[in-house]
Amino acid sequence: MIKNYFKTAWRNIRKNKLFSFINVLGLSIGIVTFFVIMLYVQDELSYDRFNKHADRITRVIFQADINGGKINEGIVMAPVAATMKKDFPEVEDATRMVALGYPKIIYDDRSFKSDRVAIVDPNFFEIFTLPLIEGNAATALLQKNSLVISQTAGKKYFGEENGIGKILKLDNEVYTVTGIMKDIPSNAHFHFDIFMSMTGWQAAASDSWMSGNFYTYLLLMPATDLKQLGSRLPGMVEKYMGPQIQQQMGLSLEQFRTSGNQLGFALQRLTDIHLTSNTTNELEPGGNITYVYIFSGVAAFMLIVACINFINLSTAGASRRAKEVGVRKVAGSGRGQLISQFLCESMLITFFALLTAFVVLQMALPLFNNISGKDLSITWKPASAFIGLGVIVGLIAGCYPAFYLSSFKPILVLKGRIANKQGSLGLRSGLVVFQFFISVALIIGTIIAYQQMKYIQQVDIGYNRQQLLVIPNSWALGGNERSFKEEMLRNSMVESATMSWFKPVGPTNYNNALAYPGGNDNLIVNGVDYQVDDQYIPVMGMKMAAGRNFSHHFPTDSSAIILNETAVKSLGWTNESAIGKTVVIQNSPRGQHFPYQVVGVVRNFNFKSLHEMISPLYMTYFPQGGLIFKVNTGDVQGLLAAMKKVWDDYRTEEPFTYSFMDDLFSNVYASEQRTARVLNVFSVLIIFVACLGLFGLATYTAEQRTKEIGIRKVLGARAAQVIRLLSGDFLKLVLIASCIAFPVAWWGMSKWLQNFAYRIEIHWWVFVVAAALALLIALLTISFQAIKAAMANPVKALRTE
Repeated sequence: MIKNYFKTAWRNIRKNKLFSFINVLGLSIGIVTFFVIMLYVQDELSYDRFNKHADRITRVIFQADINGGKINEGIVMAPVAATMKKDFPEVEDATRMVALGYPKIIYDDRSFKSDRVAIVDPNFFEIFTLPLIEGNAATALLQKNSLVISQTAGKKYFGEENGIGKILKLDNEVYTVTGIMKDIPSNAHFHFDIFMSMTGWQAAASDSWMSGNFYTYLLLMPATDLKQLGSRLPGMVEKYMGPQIQQQMGLSLEQFRTSGNQLGFALQRLTDIHLTSNTTNELEPGGNITYVYIFSGVAAFMLIVACINFINLSTAGASRRAKEVGVRKVAGSGRGQLISQFLCESMLITFFALLTAFVVLQMALPLFNNISGKDLSITWKPASAFIGLGVIVGLIAGCYPAFYLSSFKPILVLKGRIANKQGSLGLRSGLVVFQFFISVALIIGTIIAYQQMKYIQQVDIGYNRQQLLVIPNSWALGGNERSFKEEMLRNSMVESATMSWFKPVGPTNYNNALAYPGGNDNLIVNGVDYQVDDQYIPVMGMKMAAGRNFSHHFPTDSSAIILNETAVKSLGWTNESAIGKTVVIQNSPRGQHFPYQVVGVVRNFNFKSLHEMISPLYMTYFPQGGLIFKVNTGDVQGLLAAMKKVWDDYRTEEPFTYSFMDDLFSNVYASEQRTARVLNVFSVLIIFVACLGLFGLATYTAEQRTKEIGIRKVLGARAAQVIRLLSGDFLKLVLIASCIAFPVAWWGMSKWLQNFAYRIEIHWWVFVVAAALALLIALLTISFQAIKAAMANPVKALRTE
């Protein structure tokens, strides 16, 4: 019996080659798209879940609102970990981590560079599941100057030799390798190759609750209520931070809060860090839960559209199968047997779609990885899921046609009274509307996302990022940075240069600073402190709003300050009235509560992501380290070669590295750019699959109306009228879909744009263009069959049975 089902199914597939091809192609594209997106979503949702106690690990973050300046940092003070373990019984253990930066690493007279070095508490490996290949996780970091390295780092430094017991120098301090760990999985929110012991590190023993740079993680007791634990954190602030605020600011915590200021701590689940964290000072750029939702929706829509095509084409071809169903029923076939027959056909088509999809998947996955920046692959679990997905899709797509076709009454179908069943027509129309509703919404979303990304690249950010060359590891020059700068300024290809570790984009130093107007310590304004030289503002192409720039001709500028316009407004002044006023910075590098005199106001420039509004900024004259050059040449390679030659003359034992400011700017929005490109590809695929279905329906419609068209042509109808007749109904459906898609797309994209502090307005013409594109695509899809039917010989049409 089953053999006969498949034999009959194969005959029907061969008989209807075009529609079988459309179904196979549509289903295969739908399956591949859905599967690839689900691999991406699964990878995003899996971050940090490899840890054995992932559901019990939380991170402590610091939050504050000081005169409207919001702080939301992933780093906290040194004593937080020990205090919470001592005062809160829900905390089973606590550990800390500090990212070290770019230490100079030496082994056996060979010099290396790595930015993947961290200092951690000795119990770090007991909380995080990072297995050691060699060494004991519980004791590896107990001793001072001990460290654990990754397997990859071990091969880099020691080759095939056993690294245990080897000596490494980090910034000229000697460390002993006491453990080799497996490389950290890609789906972790941090990646370090070297973990140094925090034992004996002076900063780790600090009792200051006013500043710190410790990433602090808690291992909670099972079944701990995170919300309840978080509600008790204000008590810790009052007990430990309050006295230090009183001591340093001369204000009680209550007085501090009376002015509208707030500060405290919050708890963040480890598994939420990658997708939902919005803290500054993150160890690595995270993902975005919004994009996970968007991609999941696109995957579901793609699969639905592919299934809709199958249902539409199957029900549209019902008239072809009607007599077959009638004869089978008269011959004694039960409805269950007919359902089995049609499901066999569905599964056979799905089988061919799966084979096609598997081939396409092998080619598509590397391309997707290249576009998305992921490293997704197929293992046996995803492979079995892939097959399971195909079976489910086959059943879903085939169920309705099977039940629909098997429901025909034999007497009616043998009399030919089934072709115009209204319920079927209504369903098909509704499904076409749904397909193009999705298509139009995606077209609108694609246009708006493109406009926003283009706007970000072109918006006036307050400085000129073009032709700015940054040397990120200029620290390797030691005390020779000024000499290197002066030597390069003698090169005609270099226009000017500045010394500062602070850049408005890309990796940079980042100093939070609390400041208040002289004589009014109740008005505390949180901002960012930039330490710059007198060339910083002109090199960066920034504009002064009032006053003057720093100058080495003024010895008193060591105690001078330049504010941005936001800082001036927050301090209660105007640009002009601010000049000559005193600003006190509480944690200045020149001392606590150091008074500066305002000599200038710089126009606002974006020194954070365009997702955020410009916050207060304080510039102080403190020329040290960091090199940024303004270049004026088209011969970039020649300039780089000249710089490398001068660099090598200083024998830094560090490679000459560089980056351009505009590239650093683009990198900030690389994630959005990649996401936009991926969505563009999937949008095109969804529209293509929808058009496949429309093409199939247009073909069926033309076939069913062959005699009608012949009669109309005999009676004098022109080709244009026939084309309009066949296209009109479908174009109406696309127009209805567009009207439904407009408000939905507007709402969705408005929500998305709210992620950007600087964003475009959504214009009416975007919707007109999207509808016009959808109508044009539909018309081009239908036109082939419409023109073919219109140009056909009416005599042959009238002979058609």
